Amino acid sequence: MHRLPPLNALRAFEAAARLGRMTAAAEELSVTPGAVSRQVQQLERSLGVALFEGSKSRPRLSAAGQRLLPALTAAFGQIDSAVREISDDGGGPLDVSCFSTFAVKWLIPRLFSFHTLHPGIEVRLRTTQVDIAQGGCDLAITVDDGLERAYIASLPWFAEWLGPVLAPPLEGRLALRRPADLAGQALLHTRTRRNAWEMWCRSMDLDLPTAAGGTEFEHYYFTLEAAVRGLGIAVAPWHLVMDELAAGRLLAPWGFQPSGYHYVAQRRAGDGCRGQPRLDRFCEWLLAQPGCVPPPQYRAGQDGHG
Repeated sequence: MHRLPPLNALRAFEAAARLGRMTAAAEELSVTPGAVSRQVQQLERSLGVALFEGSKSRPRLSAAGQRLLPALTAAFGQIDSAVREISDDGGGPLDVSCFSTFAVKWLIPRLFSFHTLHPGIEVRLRTTQVDIAQGGCDLAITVDDGLERAYIASLPWFAEWLGPVLAPPLEGRLALRRPADLAGQALLHTRTRRNAWEMWCRSMDLDLPTAAGGTEFEHYYFTLEAAVRGLGIAVAPWHLVMDELAAGRLLAPWGFQPSGYHYVAQRRAGDGCRGQPRLDRFCEWLLAQPGCVPPPQYRAGQDGHG
């Protein structure tokens, strides 16, 4: 007979320790921060040790908490994997994790195609990046970090291309002829991708242009909307602006260059990959989607106006 502390208390501690904040754990578990705090305190009383130390505003794991966290994370991940595997044929949504701008600009506009082919499969999107081993996600669309993990099957998808884009009225006023003309212009930046301009300049063997003003936005979809509205020039991945380029809402004066990033779809490896026909169908549809590689008219050295 296993004599364990209350499961809810273990779950609350694992989420709080993994995410680093009671509020984040509360959001994940759909409870209040106070409830998470009370569960953690209950667990500490049950074990007779402190799991967190430091101030309430900036708690950190104690030595005991550091020992307990990885075991709990692995255990909850195994439970989640087993439950998902035996319940796959019973329906339920597929949880797909991806970057927020990717969801808004690429995946959501194309999900109708998947739903048409497979009307019985619900896809539920999450814009927080998670570790597949921790559960709570069937598939993660992310950038390949080059690390091999025994519990993850990484399905190669497409290489990223970067290039400057701007609204047609702004392009008409600026009369840009060559990349050097970017100097002194209002360049748009994204907080979650601050190195984008640097990456593109490096791919073109250019110095980073000095900008006259420009704005930094929290997420790429804010930056791209600002570019569409003529607020400045953004440097953006092809797959996030391909629809705006096709519709004429944006122009790409100098095409796109490989950034060095490669996107993959990650799912659990090993036993977790078997007996999941719904996930198999979604992966097959996802990896077969066309348009993730720039057509010739948008490559650098060609007419970027399409």
